[in-house]
Amino acid sequence: MNEAEALEIVQIAFQTLLKVSAPIVITAMLVGTLIALLQALTQIQEITLTFIPKIVAVLLVASFAAPFMGAQINLLAVLAYSRISTGF
Repeated sequence: MNEAEALEIVQIAFQTLLKVSAPIVITAMLVGTLIALLQALTQIQEITLTFIPKIVAVLLVASFAAPFMGAQINLLAVLAYSRISTGF
């Protein structure tokens, strides 16, 4: 294995990481922003108001995006195992 092949595998791993984490991170950011806006407009500073909706939204998105996330991780694993089996 040379440096170019190692960098290619690392690059693909980072792309997979971004693809897999994007739905959850974007959902958490959007819900957090909406809750912050709601709190700023209504001046309600309840601590649980920030956590409960965000947790529910993240769990819902994670359950809907799980097949996509699993498929992306599977593609990375198949690529890595095929590189190992062929000796890179």
